[in-house]
Amino acid sequence: MTFAKRLLVGSALGLAAAAGAQAADLPAKSALPVEYVRVCSAYGSGFFYVPGTDSCLKIGGRVRAEMLYVDPLTRADDTLGFRVRGRIQLDNRTATAYGLLRAFVRFEITRVSGLPFGQLGTISTTPAVAQAYVQFAGLTAGQVTSFFSNPDLPVVHMGTIRYDDAPDVALLAYTYSFGNGLSASLSVEDGLGRRQLNSFTPIATTAALTPAGQMLPDVVANLRYAGTWGSVQLAGALHQIRDDGVANSTVNGVFVPGRPFAGTEYGYAVGVQGSVNLPMIAPSDSAWYALTYVDGALSYLGFGTYNASRFGAGLVSTPAVDVFVNPLTNEISKAKGYSIAGGFNHYWTPTFRSSVFGSYARVEYSNGATAIGPLGNVTGLPDFSEWRLGASTFWMPVSGFAAGAEVIYINANPQGRILTTQAGAAGSLTRLIGADSAIEGRLRLQRDF
Repeated sequence: MTFAKRLLVGSALGLAAAAGAQAADLPAKSALPVEYVRVCSAYGSGFFYVPGTDSCLKIGGRVRAEMLYVDPLTRADDTLGFRVRGRIQLDNRTATAYGLLRAFVRFEITRVSGLPFGQLGTISTTPAVAQAYVQFAGLTAGQVTSFFSNPDLPVVHMGTIRYDDAPDVALLAYTYSFGNGLSASLSVEDGLGRRQLNSFTPIATTAALTPAGQMLPDVVANLRYAGTWGSVQLAGALHQIRDDGVANSTVNGVFVPGRPFAGTEYGYAVGVQGSVNLPMIAPSDSAWYALTYVDGALSYLGFGTYNASRFGAGLVSTPAVDVFVNPLTNEISKAKGYSIAGGFNHYWTPTFRSSVFGSYARVEYSNGATAIGPLGNVTGLPDFSEWRLGASTFWMPVSGFAAGAEVIYINANPQGRILTTQAGAAGSLTRLIGADSAIEGRLRLQRDF
């Protein structure tokens, strides 16, 4: 190697050594820490820790597709109706020194069409906040299942059964746990949704109540026990009824006198709801029951805003109202009634389930609620009874997915005969109906995640 080459190589090696020494003297740039999502097993499956917090979050939802068949009465009636529902829900929980802090939100968007879903020849889409509530140190505040209903009932029916079927209401409640599955709750709940004041045709001795403003919410209390064998709950509710009277008016130049307000009354409801696990028949088998008595509070029987509000089947259709006003005495008269409901769920295999269920409801009004019309028909508010009997079968091949069908038979029986008009090919036919029945059939596919 020549002298020049040796000089160049030596210089290059020296520069490399110097550069390496300088680089070693510089501080190394550290990578940012990676924060992985951690599983939170304290509250069951599906929860994870929100990064950077001690809170656990679960994200879930549902897709439901349903088709309903109802016996048509006229050619204009939709025999089939369709309902599609999408649900998104968030469940956030944090352990604190005062107990569990929980926030829950459930959004639902529902599309319905057809008379079976109350949309004759039309389509409607309704976004709604089904539930939104906060729980902390025994308090529950927000939109959540009424404390009159037992949340542990293993109900699986799709159609209406006459009992307080877990409606979601706005409320503020406190629950005290005695331990070992025993608890007691006191709840103040929005009473506007509990009003059952369908209009009806007054007769000489009846008048429809005009609701005044809400001054007292419904007051609900319960005592509940839940164990490995099942659950039982005793509940009571107080419901305020206020009349606002009717102002004087003029119709086509004719003076129509009004009436003063009839005052304030209080309705009430008492109910027992329970369930029993029956593993001796088959794993996961269960039965449930609901017994309810009401006085001026038919919503707790399964009538009203949260349920099918009218009584009837087929050609029979009459209002089911909480109260009416006697114009002779200007006093409020309350409806009284009771219902018995229950069901049984049997698992033929872990993925194949059948259920039978039903209810009987009876509502009575005081004397003067009805009168006999010119054709011998009953007008006003007749006493009535109603049977609902149903059965369903579901296939659940994978977790969170179910496909099934349901049939419900409904029999409506008012006291006396109702004057009805039925359209036919030869024209309308008017006749008196003492009782009638109808059949509902449903198909449903549902995916929960």
